[in-house]
Amino acid sequence: MLTIFFVLSIIVISLDQWLKLWTVANLGIGESQNVIEHFFSLNYVQNTGAAWSILEGETTFFTIITIVAVTVVIYLMIRYRNDSKFLNLGLALVLAGAVGNFIDRIRLGYVVDMIQVDFIQFPIFNIADCSLVIGVICIFIYTIFEDRLKGKNYVG
Repeated sequence: MLTIFFVLSIIVISLDQWLKLWTVANLGIGESQNVIEHFFSLNYVQNTGAAWSILEGETTFFTIITIVAVTVVIYLMIRYRNDSKFLNLGLALVLAGAVGNFIDRIRLGYVVDMIQVDFIQFPIFNIADCSLVIGVICIFIYTIFEDRLKGKNYVG
């Protein structure tokens, strides 16, 4: 069963890297292309920081943090492989997001961001960022509703 979650991570990493490669090949830095008018577009930016460009230029810090995080996530996936599919889904998505952005930092020295939501003021992001956020939300939900998600029903 654990293999499915590792395959999911590989699929998400592949989609993330494909869109990043497409963006770099087809858009200039800062160039935008509408995908759905007034909803979202692709806008190529190079991010040397984390979300909202915090800690810009701290590539060594992000490299160390990512290696630690990936190690912990893989350990947790193996440790709790039979615990909850929902937990493993969250962990697989966190793994994919961390690795997707890690590849950019190692290969390019920055992360390629391109997804821009046009109807609200929001930072430009990528598929790896989405995967991280959704994964963390899944893990958070799991920790709150652990007993229900494991199938344990308590009366009382």
